Amino acid sequence: MNVSYRWLRALRPGSSLSPEEVVETLALRGAPVESLVPLAVALEGLLVARVESVEPHPEADRLSVCRVDAGGELLQVVCGAPNVRPGGFYPFASPGSRLPDGTEIGGARIRGVESSGMLCSEEELDLGPDGSELLTLAGELTPGEPLAHVLGLDDWRLDVEVTANRGDLLSHLGLARELAAAEDGEVRLELVAGAPEVALELLSHESEVSAGGVIVRILDPDLCFRYLGAVVRGIRVGPSPAWLASRIRAAGSRPINNVVDATNYVLLELGQPLHAFDLEKLGGNTIEVRRAREGELIRTLDGVDRRLTKDMLAICDARDPVAIAGVMGGLYSEVTEDTTDLLLECALFDPKSVRATRNALDMSTDASYRFERGVDPEGMELAVRRAVEIILATGGGRPDPVILDVGPQRWSGMVVSLRPARVERLLGISLSKEEIGDLLRPLGFRVLAASGEEMEIAVPGFRSYDVLREVDLLEEVARAYGYDRFPEVLGPFRMGTVPDHPLFQLEDQVRDLMVGEGFLEAQTMSFAPKGEGEAQLSNPVSTQEDRLRTTLLPGLLRRVEHNFARGRRDIRLFEIGTVFLEQDGREAPREESHLCVVLTGNRAPLHWQGEPQAVDLWDVKGLLGRLVAGCRLEGAALAEGAPAEGLLLPEEGFTVADAGGGMVGYGGRVRSGAVDAPAWAGPMWGLEISLPPEPAPPAVRHYEPLPVFPGVDRDLALLLSGDVKARQVEEVIRNEGGPLLVDVQLFDVYEGEGIPDGHRSLAFRLRFQSDRRTLTDQEVERSVAGILERLREELGVEARA
Repeated sequence: MNVSYRWLRALRPGSSLSPEEVVETLALRGAPVESLVPLAVALEGLLVARVESVEPHPEADRLSVCRVDAGGELLQVVCGAPNVRPGGFYPFASPGSRLPDGTEIGGARIRGVESSGMLCSEEELDLGPDGSELLTLAGELTPGEPLAHVLGLDDWRLDVEVTANRGDLLSHLGLARELAAAEDGEVRLELVAGAPEVALELLSHESEVSAGGVIVRILDPDLCFRYLGAVVRGIRVGPSPAWLASRIRAAGSRPINNVVDATNYVLLELGQPLHAFDLEKLGGNTIEVRRAREGELIRTLDGVDRRLTKDMLAICDARDPVAIAGVMGGLYSEVTEDTTDLLLECALFDPKSVRATRNALDMSTDASYRFERGVDPEGMELAVRRAVEIILATGGGRPDPVILDVGPQRWSGMVVSLRPARVERLLGISLSKEEIGDLLRPLGFRVLAASGEEMEIAVPGFRSYDVLREVDLLEEVARAYGYDRFPEVLGPFRMGTVPDHPLFQLEDQVRDLMVGEGFLEAQTMSFAPKGEGEAQLSNPVSTQEDRLRTTLLPGLLRRVEHNFARGRRDIRLFEIGTVFLEQDGREAPREESHLCVVLTGNRAPLHWQGEPQAVDLWDVKGLLGRLVAGCRLEGAALAEGAPAEGLLLPEEGFTVADAGGGMVGYGGRVRSGAVDAPAWAGPMWGLEISLPPEPAPPAVRHYEPLPVFPGVDRDLALLLSGDVKARQVEEVIRNEGGPLLVDVQLFDVYEGEGIPDGHRSLAFRLRFQSDRRTLTDQEVERSVAGILERLREELGVEARA
């Protein structure tokens, strides 16, 4: 949120905090400031000038030759703006000064006429988008005044980071309240110069109110809890006075006219969104708050036609929608220079409804941003009276004596209990009831009772959205006490004895395994586009990612693209995350924990001793086998071929099947079109494994001493056809070898001279050993003969001569 330092100071009379101290104080109270910008620097050297005369340019129809008073001798300036007038005040860049974009202004000859300096538009001053005409300055001005002072920009702008639960900080008043609590001061609204004293009474009813020929009714009280309407007649719509325009500019907004600026002023000062309707444009002088009819159209203030649905709340006149509740007003009922009578809206809408409408229409406004986070239900009357006061001071007119107040659901306040003993237990500091009360009162809380072991605390309306429980009050006590004041000692605590869930333990072990393999862990979002997810989100953050992912691989591949874009070649990433699978007939999707791995580039870091070797299919197979064991997938086995439907090439991949034949993982080479890779990138490989929801306990390791009896090695050269796999041969050898066979190693593969076509030779080294005695040659030979016989019977494998 953009905040004006001088505005904060005006709300905090007597405050001595410098801009830097304000930044530090807000950060300590949970509202860090992302930037502090001195606004006057960009306008340094720019002045206020009065145009004394305007003459046509002798050589150009669209140019004018102006005589300009900038506080010294009159200067001749050539100007192409259509709104330049004698006697008008405009921003002026004299020769030698610079515009905010760094452009240096000098003297020039334009179509044969000398021009000294430049009259400026708001676009050239970086104050707004309008570059078609000069920025007209209003008020009592003196030629030669510094422009920054006249515009109210001799100020500092703070960009405050406000968390989603602290909607009360989306206003200068809310931030000033935090500063006042830190300084033991008070907060006071500024007096509005020229505002007449008026007495406005509330005319209230649960569903409908009418007065002065104006009707306000609420038809959907579940979405609109209260609606205030104030009528002001006989106003003059025009430019805002300097004090109001400067406040708006300092907060990063653009002045429009005195009525709109009054509503924006209250929004920025109090955090309450308001909207002004041209009363003559409201059909039947009626405001009706209701759900929109399916397909109703409204052209909003941004000139876009928007189609509404029956789930959206609309502000309507007697016929049609005139605003989207809590989001944006309609174009046809906006206040213009011709407006004389207006109706000022101040409402309390359901935050969920505003958020859903804003998401469905793919638009966000200052009003919706605040309504989504909750506005002060106790501050509505102050907001509407404040806006009426500013409108009367800047545009004249007379208000109707009553404020139309329709409130089907009145806010009745909230009381939360707080135990001082709980404060000491959780925060580690001992505070008395009086000290706790002194910490909470400056933040707007009231102590209703402090007898016994509990304190009864009344929660102010502006904190009614996030202070709901005792622990929320504890957080406020900690903030007010000051996080920097807590002792830097570790208090006594009791160690937990409940072990983590076996799945969590397995995830930690898999992380250790992956780090040992040289991989870095990544974390990606669970949201996915339609092709990568099944479960539909009811309130998506983005319309492009409106589902929950069913696989981790696409998201991790996007992180590879991110690394490619930054010149990284060797990439080894893994992620352990949750995927969401729809279940027939059930509303909630099934959640599974998956491990996903991506790698590309070289097998090992570059080294002077050898040439780099790229990762290949066998590296992937070896890694997949180690992960199957590390993930405790009991009875799982690898099979050739990746799934045909997916991101991997079936012919260069593997599938992991559990004991029942179901697929629990896969790995292989990623299809070339699945990744936006540069020309220099190597092949991309990916793996994904489903972790067991109830992992088997890890195998218990037992100590075994080294054998004292010698082992016997036998080498077997076997001839087998091309359709027999080495894995099949090894399984038969191990099964037939019995307990004396302690190890089997494949150490040679040969195809060529002396080997029949369609065959190959595999050489295995078998090691026989007993921990009780020395084996004889006869025992070993019997085992080898049995192995060869079984290979011949089951696989048709023969020993080579």
